[in-house]
Amino acid sequence: MAWMSDTILMQTHTGGGFFAGIKRSLSGGSLFITEFTAKAAAHIAFAPRFPGTIIAKNLAANQSLICRKETFLCAQKSVTLEIAWQQRIGAGFFGGEGFILQKVTGPGVVWLDLSGELVERDLAAGERLLVHAGHVGIQEPTVQFDIQMIRGFRNVLFGGEGLFLATLTGPGHVWLQSMPIMNLAEEIGRYLPGSSEGTGTLGKVAGVAAVGGLLGSLFSSE
Repeated sequence: MAWMSDTILMQTHTGGGFFAGIKRSLSGGSLFITEFTAKAAAHIAFAPRFPGTIIAKNLAANQSLICRKETFLCAQKSVTLEIAWQQRIGAGFFGGEGFILQKVTGPGVVWLDLSGELVERDLAAGERLLVHAGHVGIQEPTVQFDIQMIRGFRNVLFGGEGLFLATLTGPGHVWLQSMPIMNLAEEIGRYLPGSSEGTGTLGKVAGVAAVGGLLGSLFSSE
């Protein structure tokens, strides 16, 4: 929450009991949720931690979206937040998103936060899109997520694109983000003192701390 009217009541609780909080925390959320209730006409604003795009999606009853753990921003009380497991072991190990994703289900409006610019694609049945896993933000449940190894010996050794790409197979709609948070942090880290090879553990720790401090000062809510 960034700011709100003083006619709004804020309450923090587990959102359905202790086990509901545990399930939510396993999916990347918090053990507790904060509920905002307007006692009269009011205004409230939520802001992401990094520059990006916020999308508001009005979900029908039982309509769901699958998203990364850091994508969920806020939602109406009627929206449920659950665990979505990766169905394939390889996708969990090498897909860059881990085995656990978040599943948001309507009815209600959910606000999701993507880093950088937003690109949307409609995939036809059987259509495949190759994506660096960090750029996958949200997908409909009908879209299959998997991984494949980059083809070509020279591509693997000298291409600088890693070993694996995510494969998204339709049918369904996907939302892609242009600036994953980890990419931003790594790029800033390259220009910080002590970030070159051979600086030792102390230099690396200092570099990581500097990245955190720099990002915090750039994107703090103050």
